[in-house]
Amino acid sequence: MEIDKIEPIPMGQANEIMTKRNKSGELGYEQKLALEHLQKFTKLDAKKSGKLVEELNAVIRMSPETLAQIVNILPKNPDEVRMVFAREKFSLKEEEVNTILETVKKYL
Repeated sequence: MEIDKIEPIPMGQANEIMTKRNKSGELGYEQKLALEHLQKFTKLDAKKSGKLVEELNAVIRMSPETLAQIVNILPKNPDEVRMVFAREKFSLKEEEVNTILETVKKYL
C-alpha cells in the first residue's frame, strides 16, 4: 500500500475508508486493530462528520488537526472545547466557544 497524502480526518471518515479497504482484503493486522477501535469509538458517520467539519470551518477558522479533534470528541461543555484548543497559540473568546458548542449540539 502506498501513501498518497497525510491529512487529519475525523474518525467517521477514517472508519468508512478502513471498512472499504477491509472488504477488499487490503488490511494488515495493525490496520484491523485500528478498524476495530474506529468501529467502537466513532460517534458520527462519515457523512455527518463531513457536514460538521464544513459548518465548523465556516463559523471559525481552525487548523485541520483541531477541527478533526472537535468532530471526534464532540465537546459538550466549554471546558472540553478549551482543552482541545489548549495546544493552539491563541485562546477562544466566550462567544466562539458557545458557537462551537451550538454547532456540535446539532449533531448529538
